[in-house]
Amino acid sequence: MNVDILIVGAGIAGITLARRYAEEQNAEVLIVERRSHIGGYCFDYFDHNGICIHKFGPHIFRTNVAEVYQFLSRFTDWYDYQHKVLSYVGGNFYPMPINLDTVVKFSGGQYDSDTVLSYFDKIKTHPNDINNVKDVVESQVGPVFYELFFKNYTKKQWGIDAEKLPPSIISRIPIRNNRDDRYFTAQYQGIPANGYAVMMQKMLDHPKIHYLLNTDFKNIADNFRYDKMFYSGSIDEYYDYCFGKLPYRCVSFKIEEYDTEFYQPVAVVNYPNDYDYTRITEFKHFFPYSASIGRKTVIAKEFSNFEGDPSYPIPLQKNLDLYRKYRNIDAKKNVVFIGRLGTYQYYSMDQIVQNILSMRL
Repeated sequence: MNVDILIVGAGIAGITLARRYAEEQNAEVLIVERRSHIGGYCFDYFDHNGICIHKFGPHIFRTNVAEVYQFLSRFTDWYDYQHKVLSYVGGNFYPMPINLDTVVKFSGGQYDSDTVLSYFDKIKTHPNDINNVKDVVESQVGPVFYELFFKNYTKKQWGIDAEKLPPSIISRIPIRNNRDDRYFTAQYQGIPANGYAVMMQKMLDHPKIHYLLNTDFKNIADNFRYDKMFYSGSIDEYYDYCFGKLPYRCVSFKIEEYDTEFYQPVAVVNYPNDYDYTRITEFKHFFPYSASIGRKTVIAKEFSNFEGDPSYPIPLQKNLDLYRKYRNIDAKKNVVFIGRLGTYQYYSMDQIVQNILSMRL
């Protein structure tokens, strides 16, 4: 089979790129996906209760880029969902990111929008150099908040002590001197009204776009001729791990169903210190149909580990150096690596779409 464009991976990067080539270049596009579904890590589905489950953890769309929002809005309506996160510390729930209510509840003091900033000025540290995640956090919210809210959560999430992680992982902690308890403050945010899988299926609905599921690219590579290939899988896998494997942090989920209207107050609760999971997601919070479902709810306990499908690139210098070795291989000029795994860099879905929309075809 001859195609103009071959794309490996039917995630948000590959699907967005396929739509662009089909529409803008009238190109014949084939997507090859080893999983049994499209959507990559954004894949969702409706369970027997009618609850939309995000299979690979909570995905909340947000962006300040109108072009990104307008592009995706061609394929979906949006539920105007405002994401809220709590952190469970010492038997209490605290709003995250840290806001005025977090400080008042935690400290027992009386603060307003002005005095809460003065409070952090008094407790934060002033290191000469910011060398790691610990330095970043303590220089903004002080040692006590670091110990209780960030230290153990970082270790669970990354499997590495905060003192050994580069500051780029966290760079800046949002501190709000008001009672805004939304996790994101982007201009455009929400969840596709019928889910991400339906949105991306509509993106694929074009006569020039074809796709194969349950198909490993390497098993069929010799069966196709193409002008250009885009690869959104792991770059080290493409090169048969010739320099060794790139380290990733992986996640797994334990799905549980309960006979109750709601399990927790908000969609996501972080557990920095208790239990071996990092957070619990309750999916009923994502959509306004909760009342019609009644006394059934579904949660996902999320665990971080080093085994499984690669999820989060670990940006230690030695890992970045290894990635550069792969990137510098003299590959065929008609192969381009895209997405989180292809470029060994963490991107949120809006950043991936923005990157693809800004590419020169």
